[in-house]
Amino acid sequence: MITNLTVKSFNRTTLLAVAPFLGIMLWLLISDIVVSLSEAAFPAAIAEQAPLDSAKVEEASAGLDIANLIAAETRQSIQKQLKLYNQTNAEMAKISSMAASNAMKPLLIYDRNITGKLGKPASTIESDKLRAQLFYKQAENFKYYALKVQLKSDGAMTMTLGKDSLGSSETTLAAVKRHKAVAGVNAGGFADGGGKRYPLSTTIVDGEYTGGFEATYADLFFVGLNDNNELIGGKFNSRQQLDAKKPKFGASFVPVLLRNGAPTKIPTKWQTSPKRAPRTVVANYKDDQLLFLVVDGYNESGSSGATLGELQLLLQRFGAVDGYNLDGGGSSSLVFNGRVINNPSDGQLRKLPTHFLFFK
Repeated sequence: MITNLTVKSFNRTTLLAVAPFLGIMLWLLISDIVVSLSEAAFPAAIAEQAPLDSAKVEEASAGLDIANLIAAETRQSIQKQLKLYNQTNAEMAKISSMAASNAMKPLLIYDRNITGKLGKPASTIESDKLRAQLFYKQAENFKYYALKVQLKSDGAMTMTLGKDSLGSSETTLAAVKRHKAVAGVNAGGFADGGGKRYPLSTTIVDGEYTGGFEATYADLFFVGLNDNNELIGGKFNSRQQLDAKKPKFGASFVPVLLRNGAPTKIPTKWQTSPKRAPRTVVANYKDDQLLFLVVDGYNESGSSGATLGELQLLLQRFGAVDGYNLDGGGSSSLVFNGRVINNPSDGQLRKLPTHFLFFK
């Protein structure tokens, strides 16, 4: 129940709370207050602004002129430096070219000398991979062919198995065509067995031993190329000894003909068995170019072709460093530009287990 005392108390409290606000409202109504802002509170019109200080304007203009002058001089300096830089680069390129040209001169002179000893090439195949030059030659007792090869890349030369399979065989011409090579020469010796034809002794293809390592015996040697396209060869008593040469591919036969430009002693057996025959030999030059000699002969009876001693003299005359006798007789094969160059003593090319191939 709400009593009169409670109502009076509430009214008194409310009046006290709103009294200040009522007083302010009454004061505003009876007073005459005007709020005004000075002219400084508003931006002056542009036309009425004070004129600029001419001294400061001249000073600023002079500063701009100096800045433009410095910019122009800087631009000219940069252009001069750029011109000097380009001239220096051109001169350095010219010096580098001359240095490279001068460095090549001894090699070019050397190549000219060894090529001159062979005569004029009958045909040349040249590409980024190799340069192969074919020469037709005539000696007193036989006709022969020289193939000088400069290898310019890793893929310029390889050795393949007949039909790419151990125990299989094919002619050098068939291998050339199948692998799309530009030239080919017969490689190592072979042995027949069980209706198959196997490479003789240690043989390496694509860096792998096809039938394991076999230590040198009966005057056999291994000859092939290493990772740097350098001719490596000789007699090896252990696989570690051969592996140290880093062979990429190679084959075996007999005998070694030349060492460091000097003829080696030919074993008696190989001087007369046969005395004369179709032959294939491989040698190298000081600049790592290769030289193959392929000799014609009518048969393998010893009545035609070249002796190993005569081939030693030819290799020396042509300036070779190391020389090796490859399989000969009816195995001698030389293919150049898709054509058989030599005259096979069998009347046709013999099927062989290994071939050296060259690629353009």
